[in-house]
Amino acid sequence: MTQPTNRRFPARLVAWVSDDIVAGSIMIAAAALGLAWANSPVRDSYTALSEITVGPAALHLDLTLSTWAADGLLAIFFFVVGVELKHELVAGSLRSVREAGVPVAAAVGGMIAPALIYTAVVLTTAPGPALHGWAVPTATDIAFALAILAIFGRGLPRPLRLFLLTLAVADDLLAIIVIAIFYSDGFHPLAFMGSLAAVALFAWAVRLRRLRWWLLIPLAAVAWVFMHSSGIHATIAGVLLGLSVPARTLYGEPKPRTRRLEHTVRPVSSGIALPVFAFFAAGVTVIGQETGPLAALTEPVAVAILVALVVGKLVGVLGTTALVTRLTPLRLPDGIGLRDLFPIGLLAGIGFTVSLLIAELSFGDGEHAAPAKFAILTASVIAATLAAIALRWDAHKKRRADMNQDGVDDADSGVIGRFDHLDD
Repeated sequence: MTQPTNRRFPARLVAWVSDDIVAGSIMIAAAALGLAWANSPVRDSYTALSEITVGPAALHLDLTLSTWAADGLLAIFFFVVGVELKHELVAGSLRSVREAGVPVAAAVGGMIAPALIYTAVVLTTAPGPALHGWAVPTATDIAFALAILAIFGRGLPRPLRLFLLTLAVADDLLAIIVIAIFYSDGFHPLAFMGSLAAVALFAWAVRLRRLRWWLLIPLAAVAWVFMHSSGIHATIAGVLLGLSVPARTLYGEPKPRTRRLEHTVRPVSSGIALPVFAFFAAGVTVIGQETGPLAALTEPVAVAILVALVVGKLVGVLGTTALVTRLTPLRLPDGIGLRDLFPIGLLAGIGFTVSLLIAELSFGDGEHAAPAKFAILTASVIAATLAAIALRWDAHKKRRADMNQDGVDDADSGVIGRFDHLDD
Protein backbone atom coordinates (compact mmCIF):
# COMPACT_ATOMS: atom_id res chain seq x y z
CA MET A 1 0.00 0.00 0.00
CA THR A 2 2.95 2.37 0.50
CA GLN A 3 3.99 2.39 -3.15
CA PRO A 4 0.81 4.09 -4.51
CA THR A 5 0.93 6.56 -1.64
CA ASN A 6 4.54 7.46 -2.47
CA ARG A 7 3.60 7.82 -6.10
CA ARG A 8 0.88 10.32 -5.18
CA PHE A 9 3.19 12.35 -2.95
CA PRO A 10 4.78 14.44 -5.77
CA ALA A 11 1.33 15.39 -7.06
CA ARG A 12 0.23 16.45 -3.57
CA LEU A 13 3.44 18.45 -3.11
CA VAL A 14 2.92 20.22 -6.44
CA ALA A 15 -0.67 21.11 -5.54
CA TRP A 16 0.45 22.33 -2.10
CA VAL A 17 3.19 24.60 -3.48
CA SER A 18 0.82 25.96 -6.14
CA ASP A 19 -1.75 27.06 -3.56
CA ASP A 20 -2.02 30.85 -3.30
CA ILE A 21 -1.66 30.87 0.49
CA VAL A 22 1.31 28.50 0.58
CA ALA A 23 3.13 30.27 -2.27
CA GLY A 24 2.72 33.65 -0.60
CA SER A 25 3.79 32.26 2.78
CA ILE A 26 6.95 30.68 1.35
CA MET A 27 7.91 33.95 -0.31
CA ILE A 28 7.26 35.95 2.87
CA ALA A 29 9.41 33.52 4.87
CA ALA A 30 12.25 33.75 2.32
CA ALA A 31 12.14 37.55 2.32
CA ALA A 32 12.08 37.65 6.13
CA LEU A 33 15.07 35.30 6.28
CA GLY A 34 17.04 37.45 3.84
CA LEU A 35 16.20 40.67 5.71
CA ALA A 36 17.01 39.14 9.11
CA TRP A 37 20.32 37.63 7.92
CA ALA A 38 21.37 40.89 6.24
CA ASN A 39 20.85 42.73 9.55
CA SER A 40 22.28 40.08 11.87
CA PRO A 41 25.75 40.00 13.49
CA VAL A 42 26.82 37.61 10.70
CA ARG A 43 25.57 39.83 7.88
CA ASP A 44 28.98 39.69 6.19
CA SER A 45 28.31 36.03 5.40
CA TYR A 46 25.06 37.02 3.68
CA THR A 47 26.92 39.56 1.57
CA ALA A 48 29.58 36.98 0.74
CA LEU A 49 26.91 34.49 -0.31
CA SER A 50 25.17 37.05 -2.51
CA GLU A 51 28.44 37.94 -4.24
CA ILE A 52 29.56 34.39 -5.08
CA THR A 53 30.17 34.33 -8.82
CA VAL A 54 29.26 31.33 -10.96
CA GLY A 55 28.82 30.75 -14.68
CA PRO A 56 30.94 30.67 -17.84
CA ALA A 57 32.93 33.88 -18.33
CA ALA A 58 33.30 33.16 -22.05
CA LEU A 59 29.56 33.79 -22.48
CA HIS A 60 29.63 36.77 -20.09
CA LEU A 61 27.52 34.72 -17.70
CA ASP A 62 29.90 34.83 -14.74
CA LEU A 63 27.21 36.39 -12.54
CA THR A 64 26.74 36.67 -8.81
CA LEU A 65 24.11 34.51 -7.13
CA SER A 66 21.94 37.56 -6.48
CA THR A 67 22.14 38.48 -10.18
CA TRP A 68 21.28 34.92 -11.21
CA ALA A 69 18.23 35.16 -8.93
CA ALA A 70 17.07 38.46 -10.45
CA ASP A 71 17.92 37.75 -14.10
CA GLY A 72 17.72 33.96 -14.29
CA LEU A 73 15.28 32.50 -11.77
CA LEU A 74 12.90 35.43 -12.11
CA ALA A 75 12.61 34.62 -15.83
CA ILE A 76 10.75 31.46 -14.74
CA PHE A 77 8.24 33.62 -12.88
CA PHE A 78 7.84 35.85 -15.93
CA PHE A 79 7.34 32.76 -18.11
CA VAL A 80 4.34 31.86 -15.92
CA VAL A 81 3.13 35.46 -16.24
CA GLY A 82 3.49 35.24 -20.02
CA VAL A 83 1.54 31.98 -20.14
CA GLU A 84 -1.21 33.51 -17.97
CA LEU A 85 -1.34 36.56 -20.23
CA LYS A 86 -1.62 34.40 -23.35
CA HIS A 87 -4.43 32.33 -21.87
CA GLU A 88 -6.35 35.38 -20.64
CA LEU A 89 -5.92 37.21 -23.95
CA VAL A 90 -7.10 34.25 -26.07
CA ALA A 91 -9.53 32.33 -23.88
CA GLY A 92 -9.89 34.19 -20.59
CA SER A 93 -11.01 37.46 -19.07
CA LEU A 94 -8.86 39.72 -21.29
CA ARG A 95 -10.46 38.55 -24.56
CA SER A 96 -13.65 40.53 -23.92
CA VAL A 97 -13.52 44.32 -23.70
CA ARG A 98 -16.71 44.25 -21.64
CA GLU A 99 -15.20 41.90 -19.04
CA ALA A 100 -11.65 43.21 -19.07
CA GLY A 101 -12.31 46.91 -19.59
CA VAL A 102 -12.76 47.98 -15.96
CA PRO A 103 -9.92 45.95 -14.35
CA VAL A 104 -7.52 46.88 -17.16
CA ALA A 105 -8.43 50.56 -16.75
CA ALA A 106 -7.99 50.16 -12.99
CA ALA A 107 -4.53 48.67 -13.62
CA VAL A 108 -3.56 51.63 -15.79
CA GLY A 109 -4.82 54.11 -13.20
CA GLY A 110 -3.11 52.09 -10.49
CA MET A 111 0.21 52.58 -12.27
CA ILE A 112 -0.12 56.21 -13.33
CA ALA A 113 -1.16 57.57 -9.92
CA PRO A 114 1.77 56.05 -7.97
CA ALA A 115 4.25 57.17 -10.66
CA LEU A 116 2.92 60.73 -10.46
CA ILE A 117 2.96 60.74 -6.65
CA TYR A 118 6.51 59.36 -6.54
CA THR A 119 7.68 61.94 -9.07
CA ALA A 120 5.99 64.80 -7.21
CA VAL A 121 7.48 63.81 -3.84
CA VAL A 122 10.99 63.34 -5.26
CA LEU A 123 10.89 66.60 -7.25
CA THR A 124 9.99 68.55 -4.13
CA THR A 125 12.53 66.85 -1.86
CA ALA A 126 15.49 65.32 -3.72
CA PRO A 127 15.43 65.86 -7.50
CA GLY A 128 18.18 64.12 -9.43
CA PRO A 129 19.09 60.43 -9.75
CA ALA A 130 16.20 59.45 -7.47
CA LEU A 131 13.78 60.28 -10.30
CA HIS A 132 15.04 57.21 -12.16
CA GLY A 133 13.00 55.08 -9.76
CA TRP A 134 9.63 56.50 -10.83
CA ALA A 135 8.41 53.03 -11.89
CA VAL A 136 9.29 51.30 -8.59
CA PRO A 137 5.83 51.79 -7.00
CA THR A 138 3.83 50.97 -10.12
CA ALA A 139 3.93 47.15 -9.84
CA THR A 140 1.59 44.72 -8.08
CA ASP A 141 2.73 41.35 -6.76
CA ILE A 142 0.26 38.73 -7.99
CA ALA A 143 1.36 35.98 -5.60
CA PHE A 144 1.16 38.08 -2.44
CA ALA A 145 -2.08 39.82 -3.41
CA LEU A 146 -3.88 36.56 -4.23
CA ALA A 147 -2.56 34.97 -1.02
CA ILE A 148 -4.00 37.76 1.14
CA LEU A 149 -7.31 37.60 -0.75
CA ALA A 150 -7.47 33.82 -0.32
CA ILE A 151 -6.86 34.07 3.45
CA PHE A 152 -9.01 37.08 4.35
CA GLY A 153 -11.50 37.26 1.47
CA ARG A 154 -13.51 34.16 2.36
CA GLY A 155 -17.20 34.76 1.75
CA LEU A 156 -16.73 37.60 -0.73
CA PRO A 157 -18.03 37.17 -4.31
CA ARG A 158 -15.84 34.91 -6.42
CA PRO A 159 -15.70 37.41 -9.34
CA LEU A 160 -13.62 39.64 -7.03
CA ARG A 161 -10.71 37.21 -7.35
CA LEU A 162 -10.98 37.25 -11.15
CA PHE A 163 -11.07 41.07 -11.05
CA LEU A 164 -7.87 41.16 -8.97
CA LEU A 165 -6.22 38.55 -11.19
CA THR A 166 -7.11 40.49 -14.35
CA LEU A 167 -5.89 43.74 -12.80
CA ALA A 168 -2.61 42.13 -11.65
CA VAL A 169 -1.99 40.42 -15.00
CA ALA A 170 -2.60 43.70 -16.87
CA ASP A 171 -0.35 45.43 -14.33
CA ASP A 172 2.40 42.88 -14.99
CA LEU A 173 2.06 43.36 -18.75
CA LEU A 174 2.49 47.11 -18.34
CA ALA A 175 5.42 46.59 -15.96
CA ILE A 176 7.09 44.31 -18.51
CA ILE A 177 6.74 47.04 -21.15
CA VAL A 178 8.18 49.62 -18.75
CA ILE A 179 11.18 47.40 -17.94
CA ALA A 180 11.83 46.69 -21.63
CA ILE A 181 11.66 50.36 -22.64
CA PHE A 182 13.11 52.27 -19.69
CA TYR A 183 15.38 49.83 -17.87
CA SER A 184 17.42 48.19 -20.59
CA ASP A 185 21.20 48.55 -20.63
CA GLY A 186 22.10 49.45 -24.19
CA PHE A 187 20.85 47.43 -27.13
CA HIS A 188 22.58 44.82 -29.30
CA PRO A 189 20.29 43.99 -32.24
CA LEU A 190 22.06 40.78 -33.36
CA ALA A 191 21.74 39.21 -29.92
CA PHE A 192 18.12 40.33 -29.76
CA MET A 193 17.40 38.74 -33.15
CA GLY A 194 19.06 35.55 -31.91
CA SER A 195 16.72 35.54 -28.91
CA LEU A 196 13.68 36.05 -31.14
CA ALA A 197 14.83 33.18 -33.37
CA ALA A 198 15.10 30.89 -30.33
CA VAL A 199 11.63 31.99 -29.20
CA ALA A 200 10.29 31.19 -32.68
CA LEU A 201 11.80 27.71 -32.51
CA PHE A 202 10.30 27.29 -29.03
CA ALA A 203 6.90 28.33 -30.42
CA TRP A 204 7.25 25.63 -33.10
CA ALA A 205 8.38 22.97 -30.62
CA VAL A 206 5.60 23.72 -28.13
CA ARG A 207 3.04 23.05 -30.88
CA LEU A 208 4.33 19.58 -31.76
CA ARG A 209 1.99 16.66 -31.11
CA ARG A 210 4.12 15.64 -28.12
CA LEU A 211 5.82 18.08 -25.78
CA ARG A 212 9.53 17.29 -25.72
CA TRP A 213 11.05 18.89 -22.64
CA TRP A 214 14.55 17.93 -23.76
CA LEU A 215 13.99 20.32 -26.68
CA LEU A 216 11.91 23.05 -25.00
CA ILE A 217 14.26 23.68 -22.07
CA PRO A 218 17.46 24.15 -24.17
CA LEU A 219 15.59 26.46 -26.58
CA ALA A 220 14.31 28.51 -23.65
CA ALA A 221 17.85 28.70 -22.23
CA VAL A 222 19.24 29.89 -25.57
CA ALA A 223 16.51 32.56 -25.81
CA TRP A 224 17.41 33.73 -22.31
CA VAL A 225 21.18 33.87 -23.02
CA PHE A 226 20.71 35.92 -26.18
CA MET A 227 18.23 38.26 -24.48
CA HIS A 228 20.70 38.74 -21.62
CA SER A 229 23.40 39.63 -24.16
CA SER A 230 21.10 42.02 -26.06
CA GLY A 231 20.96 44.57 -23.25
CA ILE A 232 17.22 44.08 -22.68
CA HIS A 233 16.46 42.64 -19.26
CA ALA A 234 16.67 38.86 -19.55
CA THR A 235 13.31 38.25 -17.86
CA ILE A 236 11.63 39.59 -21.02
CA ALA A 237 12.67 36.32 -22.68
CA GLY A 238 10.51 34.47 -20.17
CA VAL A 239 7.50 36.60 -21.11
CA LEU A 240 8.00 36.06 -24.86
CA LEU A 241 8.38 32.31 -24.37
CA GLY A 242 5.17 32.23 -22.29
CA LEU A 243 3.27 34.23 -24.92
CA SER A 244 4.31 31.71 -27.60
CA VAL A 245 2.46 28.81 -25.93
CA PRO A 246 -0.85 27.96 -27.69
CA ALA A 247 -3.93 28.84 -25.66
CA ARG A 248 -6.37 26.68 -27.62
CA THR A 249 -6.57 22.90 -27.41
CA LEU A 250 -4.50 20.88 -29.90
CA TYR A 251 -4.75 17.28 -31.11
CA GLY A 252 -7.87 16.59 -29.03
CA GLU A 253 -6.10 17.32 -25.73
CA PRO A 254 -8.43 17.93 -22.75
CA LYS A 255 -7.01 21.40 -21.95
CA PRO A 256 -4.88 24.01 -23.73
CA ARG A 257 -1.13 23.89 -23.37
CA THR A 258 -1.10 27.25 -21.61
CA ARG A 259 -2.83 25.52 -18.69
CA ARG A 260 -0.65 22.44 -18.91
CA LEU A 261 2.63 24.37 -18.89
CA GLU A 262 1.40 26.79 -16.25
CA HIS A 263 0.51 23.95 -13.88
CA THR A 264 3.88 22.30 -14.62
CA VAL A 265 6.09 25.37 -14.20
CA ARG A 266 4.16 27.26 -11.50
CA PRO A 267 5.42 25.01 -8.64
CA VAL A 268 9.01 25.72 -9.74
CA SER A 269 8.21 29.43 -9.83
CA SER A 270 6.35 29.48 -6.50
CA GLY A 271 8.54 27.01 -4.64
CA ILE A 272 12.01 27.90 -5.93
CA ALA A 273 12.35 30.94 -8.23
CA LEU A 274 10.34 33.52 -6.27
CA PRO A 275 11.55 32.51 -2.78
CA VAL A 276 15.22 32.57 -3.85
CA PHE A 277 14.75 35.95 -5.54
CA ALA A 278 12.93 37.27 -2.46
CA PHE A 279 15.74 36.00 -0.22
CA PHE A 280 18.41 37.94 -2.11
CA ALA A 281 16.33 41.00 -3.06
CA ALA A 282 14.98 41.61 0.45
CA GLY A 283 18.40 41.39 2.09
CA VAL A 284 18.73 45.11 2.74
CA THR A 285 21.18 46.02 5.49
CA VAL A 286 19.80 48.95 7.50
CA ILE A 287 21.32 48.16 10.90
CA GLY A 288 24.90 49.14 11.61
CA GLN A 289 24.91 51.88 8.99
CA GLU A 290 24.80 55.62 9.54
CA THR A 291 21.03 55.47 9.19
CA GLY A 292 18.95 52.89 11.01
CA PRO A 293 15.63 51.36 9.91
CA LEU A 294 13.46 54.33 10.93
CA ALA A 295 15.88 56.86 9.51
CA ALA A 296 16.00 54.92 6.23
CA LEU A 297 12.23 55.36 5.89
CA THR A 298 12.58 59.14 6.15
CA GLU A 299 14.78 59.29 3.06
CA PRO A 300 12.95 61.10 0.19
CA VAL A 301 13.00 57.99 -2.02
CA ALA A 302 11.55 55.86 0.80
CA VAL A 303 8.81 58.40 1.59
CA ALA A 304 7.90 58.62 -2.10
CA ILE A 305 7.64 54.83 -2.42
CA LEU A 306 5.64 54.43 0.80
CA VAL A 307 3.07 57.06 -0.16
CA ALA A 308 2.91 55.94 -3.79
CA LEU A 309 2.35 52.25 -3.01
CA VAL A 310 -0.06 52.57 -0.09
CA VAL A 311 -1.99 55.68 -1.13
CA GLY A 312 -1.25 56.04 -4.84
CA LYS A 313 -2.33 52.52 -5.79
CA LEU A 314 -5.57 52.87 -3.83
CA VAL A 315 -6.41 56.27 -5.34
CA GLY A 316 -5.50 55.11 -8.84
CA VAL A 317 -7.56 51.91 -8.74
CA LEU A 318 -10.62 53.41 -7.01
CA GLY A 319 -10.56 56.72 -8.89
CA THR A 320 -10.17 55.16 -12.32
CA THR A 321 -12.88 52.57 -11.65
CA ALA A 322 -15.30 55.25 -10.43
CA LEU A 323 -14.69 57.37 -13.53
CA VAL A 324 -14.91 54.48 -16.00
CA THR A 325 -18.13 53.04 -14.54
CA ARG A 326 -19.79 56.48 -14.44
CA LEU A 327 -18.63 57.94 -17.75
CA THR A 328 -18.65 54.85 -19.99
CA PRO A 329 -20.99 51.88 -20.59
CA LEU A 330 -18.50 49.58 -18.83
CA ARG A 331 -19.60 48.12 -15.51
CA LEU A 332 -18.11 46.00 -12.75
CA PRO A 333 -18.84 42.25 -12.87
CA ASP A 334 -21.96 40.88 -11.18
CA GLY A 335 -21.69 40.79 -7.41
CA ILE A 336 -18.97 43.45 -7.15
CA GLY A 337 -19.54 47.01 -5.96
CA LEU A 338 -17.20 49.98 -5.73
CA ARG A 339 -16.77 49.33 -2.01
CA ASP A 340 -15.25 45.92 -2.82
CA LEU A 341 -12.45 47.69 -4.67
CA PHE A 342 -11.24 49.46 -1.52
CA PRO A 343 -9.42 46.30 -0.34
CA ILE A 344 -8.44 45.52 -3.96
CA GLY A 345 -6.77 48.94 -4.22
CA LEU A 346 -4.85 48.19 -1.03
CA LEU A 347 -3.84 44.75 -2.33
CA ALA A 348 -2.51 46.44 -5.46
CA GLY A 349 -0.12 48.31 -3.18
CA ILE A 350 1.78 45.10 -2.44
CA GLY A 351 4.65 45.73 -4.85
CA PHE A 352 7.34 43.33 -3.68
CA THR A 353 8.66 41.10 -6.49
CA VAL A 354 8.55 43.40 -9.53
CA SER A 355 9.03 46.55 -7.42
CA LEU A 356 12.22 45.08 -5.93
CA LEU A 357 13.40 44.17 -9.42
CA ILE A 358 12.77 47.69 -10.74
CA ALA A 359 14.51 49.14 -7.66
CA GLU A 360 17.60 47.06 -8.50
CA LEU A 361 17.46 48.19 -12.12
CA SER A 362 16.95 51.83 -11.05
CA PHE A 363 19.53 52.21 -8.32
CA GLY A 364 21.86 49.20 -8.42
CA ASP A 365 24.04 49.39 -5.30
CA GLY A 366 23.78 53.18 -5.07
CA GLU A 367 22.76 55.30 -2.10
CA HIS A 368 19.05 55.04 -2.90
CA ALA A 369 19.00 51.24 -3.16
CA ALA A 370 18.69 50.34 0.54
CA PRO A 371 16.03 52.98 1.43
CA ALA A 372 14.05 52.04 -1.69
CA LYS A 373 14.05 48.30 -0.97
CA PHE A 374 13.27 48.79 2.72
CA ALA A 375 10.39 51.11 1.78
CA ILE A 376 9.02 48.50 -0.66
CA LEU A 377 9.03 45.86 2.07
CA THR A 378 7.46 48.21 4.62
CA ALA A 379 4.82 49.50 2.19
CA SER A 380 3.93 45.94 1.16
CA VAL A 381 3.44 44.92 4.81
CA ILE A 382 1.30 48.02 5.51
CA ALA A 383 -0.79 47.51 2.35
CA ALA A 384 -1.27 43.80 3.10
CA THR A 385 -2.31 44.50 6.71
CA LEU A 386 -4.79 47.22 5.74
CA ALA A 387 -6.14 45.04 2.91
CA ALA A 388 -6.70 42.12 5.31
CA ILE A 389 -8.68 44.37 7.67
CA ALA A 390 -10.67 45.87 4.78
CA LEU A 391 -11.48 42.42 3.35
CA ARG A 392 -12.94 41.20 6.64
CA TRP A 393 -14.89 44.47 7.00
CA ASP A 394 -16.26 44.07 3.48
CA ALA A 395 -17.13 40.39 4.00
CA HIS A 396 -19.27 41.23 7.06
CA LYS A 397 -21.24 44.05 5.43
CA LYS A 398 -24.66 43.32 3.96
CA ARG A 399 -24.71 43.05 0.19
CA ARG A 400 -27.29 44.56 -2.14
CA ALA A 401 -29.07 42.67 -4.92
CA ASP A 402 -27.43 44.90 -7.57
CA MET A 403 -23.91 45.59 -6.32
CA ASN A 404 -22.52 46.67 -9.69
CA GLN A 405 -25.45 49.06 -10.27
CA ASP A 406 -26.19 47.97 -13.83
CA GLY A 407 -29.96 47.90 -13.26
CA VAL A 408 -30.12 44.08 -13.17
CA ASP A 409 -29.95 41.87 -10.09
CA ASP A 410 -26.55 40.18 -9.84
CA ALA A 411 -26.18 36.51 -10.71
CA ASP A 412 -24.88 34.23 -7.98
CA SER A 413 -21.27 33.34 -8.91
CA GLY A 414 -20.35 31.77 -5.58
CA VAL A 415 -17.91 32.97 -2.97
CA ILE A 416 -14.14 32.88 -2.58
CA GLY A 417 -12.74 29.64 -1.19
CA ARG A 418 -9.26 28.28 -0.61
CA PHE A 419 -8.85 26.30 -3.83
CA ASP A 420 -10.37 28.75 -6.31
CA HIS A 421 -7.05 28.95 -8.14
CA LEU A 422 -7.48 25.37 -9.31
CA ASP A 423 -10.52 26.38 -11.34
CA ASP A 424 -9.10 29.43 -13.07
